[in-house]
Amino acid sequence: MSGFDENPFGEPTINDPFSDPAIQRAVNSTPASRSLEDYNPFAEQGPQGTTQVRGAVNPPIYGGVGATQQPATLQPTNQEAPPPAYARTPQQTVNAALGSPMSSSADQRSEAEWKARSDEEMRNTPYYPRRNNWPPLADNCCFQPCYYQDIDVEINIDFQKILRQLYYLWMFHCVILLFNILGGFLLAIRGYGISYFGLPLLYAVLFTPFSFMCWFRPAYRAFKNDSSFNFMVFFFVFFFQLIVTGIQAIGIPGTGTCGIITAIGAFDSSVKGILVGLVTLFVAICFLLATCGDLLLLTKIHRIYRTSDASVTKAQQEFATTFLRNEHVQNAASNVAASTVRTQMTDISQSRY
Repeated sequence: MSGFDENPFGEPTINDPFSDPAIQRAVNSTPASRSLEDYNPFAEQGPQGTTQVRGAVNPPIYGGVGATQQPATLQPTNQEAPPPAYARTPQQTVNAALGSPMSSSADQRSEAEWKARSDEEMRNTPYYPRRNNWPPLADNCCFQPCYYQDIDVEINIDFQKILRQLYYLWMFHCVILLFNILGGFLLAIRGYGISYFGLPLLYAVLFTPFSFMCWFRPAYRAFKNDSSFNFMVFFFVFFFQLIVTGIQAIGIPGTGTCGIITAIGAFDSSVKGILVGLVTLFVAICFLLATCGDLLLLTKIHRIYRTSDASVTKAQQEFATTFLRNEHVQNAASNVAASTVRTQMTDISQSRY
C-alpha cells in the first residue's frame, strides 16, 4: 500500500507528499517574478517567511477506495505579495463587522438633530389662538369681532368662487339699503311722508346683520362642513330674501322702498323732481339687479346641493344631533324630567296616605 509500511499493525509512516517528482518539477519551474494575477490572497506566511498553502489536502492516514490526493498550489517563498486591490481600511472593517455603515449613522444623527431643532423651535414659537376676524373692527373699538371667516382657508377650493360671489351679493344688498335710505330721505323732503325715511332706516338696521347671520353664515357653514341642515336653512331664508327683494324692486307705495312704482311717481317737471326721480330709479334698478343675482346664485347653489350627498334625511339627523348637544336644551330636558319624576313621586306618596 503506497505511503504505508507493510506491517498494518505498526506505526504508520507517512511519506512526504512534496517528495513526489512531479511536484518538485513544478516548484523548480515556478518563475521568480510573478504578476498580480498569480497572487493568491488566501496564502498565509509561516514563521520562517515560508508560504503556507491553502487548498492542499494532506494525504489520508488510512488508505482506501476513493482516497485521493488533491493537488496543491504553491506560492514563492522569497518574495512579498503586493496588497490586494480590495483591501479595506480598519474603520471600514469595524463598520462592516458591526453592521452599521458610516452613512447610516450619519443619516440617523442628522435626522435626530433635525427633530431636536424642530422641537426646540416649536417650544420657542409663541402660540396664537385663532381669533375672530369678522366684522373687521379696530382693536380699540367697543365691539369685538363675532365670527372667524377665511374663505381661502376653511372652504374647499371648488366652492370658494361661488361663496365669494354670495358674499359680494350680501355686500351689494347692504349698499342698496344705504341708497334706499338716501332715496327715502329725498322723498320725505318732497312731501311723500316721513315713513319713506323711517322704514328704509329700519330695513338697513335689521336686514344687514340678519341677512348675514340667517343666509350667508349658513351657506358658509354648509360649504365648510358639508352640512345638509345648513343647506336647508340657507335655501329657506334665501328664498324669503329673494321674495322680499323682488317686492322692494317693485316699490309698492307705503312700503318704504324706492322701487319702480315709487320712482315713476317721483318724476315731475321740476329740477328737484327729476333729481329725486333719477335717484329712486337708480335704487329700483339696483333692487332688480339684486333680485336677479339672488335667483342666479340660488339656482347655482341648489345645483351643487343636488350633486352632493346631502339630503333631507341627513339634515334631520344633523338637526337632532345638534339639538341634543345644545347645553341649554340638555339643561331644560333634565329639568323637565326631574320635575316629572318629583310630581310622580309626590302623587304616589299622597295616594298611600
